[in-house]
Amino acid sequence: MGMKNSAALLAGLSAAAIWGGMYVVSKVVLEVVPPFALLTSRLILGFLTLWLVLAWRKSAPLTARQFWPLFGVGFIGYGISLGFQFIGTKLSTAANGSLVTSATPALVLPFAALLLGEKITPRRGLAILVASLGVLAVIDPRTADFSSALFLGNLSLLGAALTWALYSVLVRKVSPGIDLVLATAIFLLGGLPLTIPAGLWEISTQGLGVITPGILGGILFLGIIATALAMFLWNYAFAHLTASAASLTFFAQPLVGSLLGWFFLGEKITPLFLLGGVLIGVGIVISAGE
Repeated sequence: MGMKNSAALLAGLSAAAIWGGMYVVSKVVLEVVPPFALLTSRLILGFLTLWLVLAWRKSAPLTARQFWPLFGVGFIGYGISLGFQFIGTKLSTAANGSLVTSATPALVLPFAALLLGEKITPRRGLAILVASLGVLAVIDPRTADFSSALFLGNLSLLGAALTWALYSVLVRKVSPGIDLVLATAIFLLGGLPLTIPAGLWEISTQGLGVITPGILGGILFLGIIATALAMFLWNYAFAHLTASAASLTFFAQPLVGSLLGWFFLGEKITPLFLLGGVLIGVGIVISAGE
């Protein structure tokens, strides 16, 4: 694997690791700030952070023909997909959310084949299968609940997984020849037409809690680190790796999330979890060797 591919693999793993830790922070902040209001603040902070980087770097401006495809892809990823994720998490359970969204890497394969012409090779299929088994071991599907009462929530979670897979593949399709920091900033803007109205409605109907320095720090972390930095790293991975290889780095998210839950929240680490971590690592190694 070349230096650029190694850097891209590390970028994807880093993004997924940041998102794994994001849930510990989000759990606290969401007690005070409603979901779509928080998502809107994340997108705005993320955009402003990347805009400052662009102002310093003085990137070449985009044409309208370049801007609107980027904006549309951002609407899919940060408007529709994250919107489905919030709705699904609210109407379903956290365990269901982990289980359904962990299907994202497998869903990337057909989109990559259809939109990018990537072949589903036996090696790629094996890598996805091994890593998927690892994720199942980490999150333990026995804790999930797929009763009819949670149908709409589970359907929304599936929609989130499908649209995030589509977004990730489209990143590779629309970003060639464009500064990736600039592209990521436009992607983030694309989510705002959906999240701003939803966030304003939440604030008008539910209000906000007390914004303490700790909550403010959490919001800044979510906007600058978990959005601006992590989204750039994720997009970098998909811009420089095959979509199937980049998607495997997503599996680091539940692994890191569980480890941080153990460290900060006292959650248990089981032998099944350790086995899952090994399988995820093996799947990534199989894919990286292609």
